[in-house]
Amino acid sequence: MTGLPASLLFACSENSVRSPMAEGLAKRLYGHAAYIDSVGVRATEVDAFVAAALDEVGIDIHRHHAKTFGDIDPSSFDLIVTLSPEAHHRALEVTRGTATEVEYWPVPDPSAVEGTREARLGAYRGLREQILMRLEARFGGARGPSV
Repeated sequence: MTGLPASLLFACSENSVRSPMAEGLAKRLYGHAAYIDSVGVRATEVDAFVAAALDEVGIDIHRHHAKTFGDIDPSSFDLIVTLSPEAHHRALEVTRGTATEVEYWPVPDPSAVEGTREARLGAYRGLREQILMRLEARFGGARGPSV
């Protein structure tokens, strides 16, 4: 699949760090041109450092409600981008026999970083920039009204 799909799902292990960050960034860039959502293999509350890193760029995900693959119909998406090995295996499992494509974008889990608040937030900022670069490389620049 080339270009921006009509529907895009991001998946990670808990829908608390990587996939909600990717969802927020993708909605900022492509929200007027595609349906975008995120899930996890498990569901936990959004990580406070994710919210802080996205707040810095004007994206509010404080009301994000974590979901699992069981809460949505994965086959209703054109593309699932997985951000953890566990999510990749689950996405392949739940889309077997469907037209849904699955891509794996290995990105680090910043919640594993220890140290000061600033050092930890720096890891989340790094993830934000890495996901943003991957989005723009894969789907191009922003689409639709002002972002």
